[in-house]
Amino acid sequence: MADPNNDYPTVIGPDASFKGELKFEKGMRLLGKFEGEIDSKGDLLIAEGANLAGDVKAGTVKIDGVMTGNLEATGKVKLSASAHLEGDMRTARLEVADGAMFSGHVVVGAKDNKSNGQAASQPAKAKPTSSTPEPAVAGKR
Repeated sequence: MADPNNDYPTVIGPDASFKGELKFEKGMRLLGKFEGEIDSKGDLLIAEGANLAGDVKAGTVKIDGVMTGNLEATGKVKLSASAHLEGDMRTARLEVADGAMFSGHVVVGAKDNKSNGQAASQPAKAKPTSSTPEPAVAGKR
């Protein structure tokens, strides 16, 4: 069984309230309240009873508590039965338990490469060849 202390070495306790910008390398477990921005490659657990108000960019995000704000996860977002998420979400994978509440827009899947997406949507230009006849011009024969 995985040790939650190793998975989430940074902890904001249930009696703590924090405002500002937060960055961490490994995982973080939120048990209290946080208001601001989180930008991390690590994983984030918003525990039941915890409240996060702000935008989050992280690896895998598991929500058991309440989050209000936009969420971008490079890994998976897991919404448990007690989760309440209000905001837009972009994630590679999504897991939603029966009973979870979500209000917002969601995009699931890997990010599109903008240059590939634009190139694919533009029609290919025809290249003239030597066998292509020249267009007829009025008055010329």
